[in-house]
Amino acid sequence: MPRQALAFRVPMRHPGDVSEIAALFEAGRLRPEEVVAILGKTEGNGCVNDFTRAYAVSALAGMLGARMGATPEAVMARVALVMSGGTEGGLSPHFLVLAVREVASPATGALAIGVGFTPDFPPEEIGRMAQLRATAHAVRAAMADAGISDPAEVHYVQVKCPLITSAKVADALARGQSVATHETYPSMGLSRGAAALGVALALGEIPEAALCDAVIGADWSLHSGRASCSAGVELERCEVIVLGNSPAWAGDLLIGHDVMTDAVDFGAVQRALSSVGLGVPGQLDATARARLVAVLAKAEPSSTGSIRGLRHIMNDDSDINSTRHARALVGGVIAAAVGRTDLFVSGGAEHQGPDGGGPVAVLARK
Repeated sequence: MPRQALAFRVPMRHPGDVSEIAALFEAGRLRPEEVVAILGKTEGNGCVNDFTRAYAVSALAGMLGARMGATPEAVMARVALVMSGGTEGGLSPHFLVLAVREVASPATGALAIGVGFTPDFPPEEIGRMAQLRATAHAVRAAMADAGISDPAEVHYVQVKCPLITSAKVADALARGQSVATHETYPSMGLSRGAAALGVALALGEIPEAALCDAVIGADWSLHSGRASCSAGVELERCEVIVLGNSPAWAGDLLIGHDVMTDAVDFGAVQRALSSVGLGVPGQLDATARARLVAVLAKAEPSSTGSIRGLRHIMNDDSDINSTRHARALVGGVIAAAVGRTDLFVSGGAEHQGPDGGGPVAVLARK
């Protein structure tokens, strides 16, 4: 039978508030066993010690497990729970629930969803080729899960990946192993970068001959136009969600994307909207907003310290982390285009789009 992708965007009052997702089950709009992934924007700092992500994962796994008669560990083994910390500026905390249902209606060409997982990584593999290759393998597995064979049909790949803590550094050194960095915060960027290059490898954006440990977090000319990677302390593996369009799927959802060349690339946002039939001058009106399901984007301060020739201070601020500035900026640009603030804007775009820019994907109803 054809499959149909389902997507529900719901608010949260705090990172552990899963009541709106539970309400979907109670109303009969969705069954717990249909859920394959949940993305969330939580109101933490998005850095190493952002435990709002783990709090949300724990609450989600507990609620889903109770409804499916499974342990939270069993839920986390098969459902990708990807939390991105940081709702700076006007960004609104929310969940995006992704599900798959078998239907009797004919396939018409629609959104396809696939999920894949890597094994757990020892600290010496994080931010290096071992993580990159494992992520590429998981992306290919997620494509197969979605029934997508042509990488051109893939518009967005979300990866949640681990980071290196001080305890992990000590563990690796005690076993005679080296690590990509001894610093915890930079490890987030290296992990995101390795995962993004793994996506690029799987999608044929970069040949494997161009990749090695030395280019990760260093050669910004190498990047994926469809990868979105977030790092967190709440997991030890990479969790991969592939979103694309497939003629073998049914339903009324479509996804399209573009790539922002810098943090104020309003045109790229509008092109992404146009790719799913939401091309209107200026901000989306109420009718168009009703068709909009989600916007997913990356945010990263340019390493040059400027945007279109004008100096920015994101990399120099000692009080507020640079990715927090970037999320607020990119979130504002996208909100101006769509007239909504519940946007999945993730900070840290190493190898995800060009320096200072990043992919932007739009999920909408036909």
